[in-house]
Amino acid sequence: MRALMLDFQPPRRSGPLGWSLLAGGVVLTLTCLLVQQHLSEQAAQQQGHLQTTQRGLTGDTGSKVSLTPAEAREQAHNLAEMRKVSQQLRRPWERLFAMLEAMPRDDIALLTLTPDARKGQVRISAEARDLEAMLDFHRSLEASDELSDVSLLSHEIVANVPEHPVQFNLSATWEIGDANP
Repeated sequence: MRALMLDFQPPRRSGPLGWSLLAGGVVLTLTCLLVQQHLSEQAAQQQGHLQTTQRGLTGDTGSKVSLTPAEAREQAHNLAEMRKVSQQLRRPWERLFAMLEAMPRDDIALLTLTPDARKGQVRISAEARDLEAMLDFHRSLEASDELSDVSLLSHEIVANVPEHPVQFNLSATWEIGDANP
């Protein structure tokens, strides 16, 4: 009897299609690298222009100059405004949005969310399937760690819709647990 030769992986032959795909891939890779290098150079150049422009706008010429009393007051006022804006930006926006997104909203549709970071308040406009759903939503907001003093500002039962949903507005104090969120 003759010995069996089982060859499950026949030898691969590289044909012109394979070589042309390889050459096309190499050309495409080189083109992408050149475009990326060009874009990086442009970005660095734009960054330099931006820094030069910022120095020109702020009046930073590299030398320290003493300020007049009027300029010092203006600079102090500008610094105070910048601190106010910085306080507003340091608010824990992510925690507020995560809390609202995590709440069960089967019977509630949030319509608008109007935060006032300066006053530490947030106003929520929503629509509920019924009064009980509205009250449950109000209770869950009161129980949250991020909001306190949740108040119902207004509510209205929409009579011209067959399901009679309730549109309502809430106001709440937006708490910050720590100074550096």
